[in-house]
Amino acid sequence: MKDSFKDVRCCPESKNWAECIKREVPLYGRGNEIRSDFERDYTRLLHSRAFSRLKHKTQVFFAPHNDHTCTRMEHVLHVASVASEIAKYLGLNERLAAAIAIGHDIGHAPFGHHGENCLNSLLEQKTGANAPKKFWHERNSLFFADYIETLADPDGIEQPLNLTYAVRDGLICHCGEIDQQGIVPRTEAIDLYSIKRPGIVQPYTWEGCVVKIADKIAYLGRDIEDARAYHMLDMTSYRELREIVATTLGIDGKAKGAFRSGKAVNTTVLINDLIVDLCTQSSPESGLRFSDEYFRFIIELKKFNYRRIYAHWRIEEFMHYASDIVKTLYEVLMRVQPYAQNGRARQALRYYPNLCSTYEDWLVKYANYAPLGQEDRKKIIRCNTAEVFDIYDNESYQKCVIEYISGMTDQFAIQVYEEIITF
Repeated sequence: MKDSFKDVRCCPESKNWAECIKREVPLYGRGNEIRSDFERDYTRLLHSRAFSRLKHKTQVFFAPHNDHTCTRMEHVLHVASVASEIAKYLGLNERLAAAIAIGHDIGHAPFGHHGENCLNSLLEQKTGANAPKKFWHERNSLFFADYIETLADPDGIEQPLNLTYAVRDGLICHCGEIDQQGIVPRTEAIDLYSIKRPGIVQPYTWEGCVVKIADKIAYLGRDIEDARAYHMLDMTSYRELREIVATTLGIDGKAKGAFRSGKAVNTTVLINDLIVDLCTQSSPESGLRFSDEYFRFIIELKKFNYRRIYAHWRIEEFMHYASDIVKTLYEVLMRVQPYAQNGRARQALRYYPNLCSTYEDWLVKYANYAPLGQEDRKKIIRCNTAEVFDIYDNESYQKCVIEYISGMTDQFAIQVYEEIITF
């Protein structure tokens, strides 16, 4: 119902407001600020380099040359649109939802979820069902927001983003792959880096929960449209889609409790119908939920996408190529460690100009690295970032390499890979 969540929105009257707007480091003021805390977070994420790179990062189809194929940036904008629409109707804080949504994937690796799996496989994992996961993009989005991304302050010095707790929490808790009904926020503020696996902790705010669901709403139909454009769906696939609609929403698309604005299974119809259904079914008492019909529809549609799109042989063939790229970049950069310890990373990478300049800059900004003859380079570039990597510690240096690769776009990863393998 409209405005049914107004009393539980994140606002100055909320009992956890002080915690929600808390920043690890106070953000500089200008004296003429007209934006709210969450509006400032939104623009800081929007202006970050990590957000800019999303336009060349895989959503589903790797390094697309077709201008109309969905990239990670388009997906993020879809999520922001969906989350803002839901929050506005339910009476929640629209700007908080938008800020979480616009930054929720800034930690995504190149080559989509496959790239994420590649990076994770390079790290030693503990065994057991509840073992912590080493690399996952939700945590990496938080890490990039906290330690990697910077913006120039009024004095021209690059400073960390310093986002609010509510936005940072939304970044690491946005996992939309877990199929749940009746999502409600947790009640305690926790150390966000104590979360060891994706999807096990609910967001701290209702707005964060909205983004978690919006993430799912945004990609279901869009992935089908791209697969259709690439002629990856045959007549059997289309029959399956019609059967899914018939068995979950009824033969005519109007099962009891279901709402459909059209017969097509595409982005605009899906987003509209899922938003309407969610807003109709949800309440602070029962949580954010879909009707039983639409919940079954979502489950079956996800199964269809995994079976007919994500496991398609054309995508799997590119996965082999992407795996080679990520592994090669990792192995080359791991060999640089002894050179970096002597301030000579540039010498080790001198035959790979693009990789050389960007990786040495990375070491200067985020590690205890001083290039030989330019020991004061960090001061020269006026960058106030923490030394989060120790080049003398093997595990820390490995994380340094993994995080550097995770920030690459598909195109840049391919470009530096070709530098390495070209003689």
